[in-house]
Formats: sequence, structure tokens, C-alpha cells
Amino acid sequence: MALDSSNSITSRDIQLMQRVSQRDQQALLELYQYYGSLVYGMALKVLHAQVLAEEITQDVFMKIWRQPDRWNPELGQCSTWLLTLTRNASIDRLRKEQRQPAQSATPIEMLPPEKHTSVSADEARWHDGYLLQKLLSELPVEQLQLVELAFYQGFTHSELAELLNLPLGTVKTRLRLGLQRLRKLWFEATEVDRD
Repeated sequence: MALDSSNSITSRDIQLMQRVSQRDQQALLELYQYYGSLVYGMALKVLHAQVLAEEITQDVFMKIWRQPDRWNPELGQCSTWLLTLTRNASIDRLRKEQRQPAQSATPIEMLPPEKHTSVSADEARWHDGYLLQKLLSELPVEQLQLVELAFYQGFTHSELAELLNLPLGTVKTRLRLGLQRLRKLWFEATEVDRD
């Protein structure tokens, strides 16, 4: 039964996206009605700000309007693609917000000298973070998405199943396989670093 439901959703999504590519505004509205809350929820979870999440939601649907042919149904579900677009746009927005200079920045000459910190500990943390990002990029897309949503965004297995329209068992299996692969890659990479 779940398979039929998934196929009918995919069929509906394909039809909607074809209509959007033909510049059918009603199709974009229908797509928004199906996925607007999903997109907004993901943006809010990343950004923790309603106004920014609303802006990202609008940006994502405008991007779909401008480039509807970017989704390939053979590579994954429309909801997965939309979540990826949303997550990427939200992270880009976070980075942009963090780059903005503080309004009342103290001139560098006025700052007190810093106490000596352990550079090697900071370098080690940076290296581990860099290595983890590199290793994450080696995971298959469906495993990467679940690992990121579960561990960076805090979604539970049940929430992931509902969000991505996947059976709970599939979510658990992909997540477990992704973590096992990540663990294997981590040990291989850190063993090479130690030699």
C-alpha cells in the first residue's frame, strides 16, 4: 500500500512540475499547498527565526518557478529535492547572517589582549570537523540526507519517515548503514593520519 501511495505522489509531483515548467502558476500554487509547510518547517528548524524561514520558503518556490527542470524524478522524490534546496538555502542564509559585521564593533586596538589558548586543541577540532564534512560527502545521497536531518537538525526516525514519505524501517536502515559507513571511513581516515 505504501508503494502505491509513494508512486501516486511521485506521479502527481511529476505532473505538477511539468505544469510549472510550462509556466502554470496554478501548478506552483498546488505544489506550495502540498509542500509549503514542509519547506517552511525545515527552514525554521535551521534558522530558528520565523521571518527568515518565511523568506527562505518564498525563495525556494521562486527558484522552482525559475528552474523547474532542476528536479529529476529518477534521482529522488520531489520532497527530498525540496528539503535539500531548503536546507542549502537556509545554511547559505545562516552563513550570510554570520558574516554581517556587528553594528557596534570595538576597534581592534581597544580589545584587551587574549589569554593564551591551546592552538593544537583548536587545530584538532578544526581538522576533525573538516574531515567529518569530507567523509559525509562520500555517503550516498539518501544516507547523507538522513544523517544530516537526524543529527544536525534533530529529526526523530518517525519525523523523518513522515517528512520524506518513507517507511520507518527504510529510514532506520538507511540511517544505520550511513552511520556504519561513516564510522568505517572515519577509522580509515584517522588511521592514515596517525601513520
